[in-house]
Amino acid sequence: MARYARGKRSLAISDRSGQAFPYLEMVKEWTGALVHISEYEPKQPQLDPPYHRADPIALRNPRPQRFQQPLNRDGVFADSGGITVGVANLSLPGPFAFQVARVDFTGNNITTPGSSMVPENGSEQNRQRQLIFSQGNVEVSIS
Repeated sequence: MARYARGKRSLAISDRSGQAFPYLEMVKEWTGALVHISEYEPKQPQLDPPYHRADPIALRNPRPQRFQQPLNRDGVFADSGGITVGVANLSLPGPFAFQVARVDFTGNNITTPGSSMVPENGSEQNRQRQLIFSQGNVEVSIS
């Protein structure tokens, strides 16, 4: 079986600088390059980032919030004493009447149908949503 020479008097060419160095002072970098120990650069830590697990997406036992419309509670004399459920009125205030305008968009000999929503009378709808409030009189005296 053949053996390799020891290389006590041998020179090797550095892959980084091209200079000749003693063969026994050469080391191999992580890139596979054979360089002298004075030219050696260790692998940068950002090249081996730590493992991060994926972010969780769903909950194990979800309890979604239930939205209920308010009930008329006139004439209720006794309550069950149960858990109070948050009540949210999800209807929008005021009437919402829109005109739907059909528009065809043409570009590059391709016609795409489209539509837009325009309020019938925007200022009237805004007036119906405004709150006009007055409370008592204010007296200012400068003395």
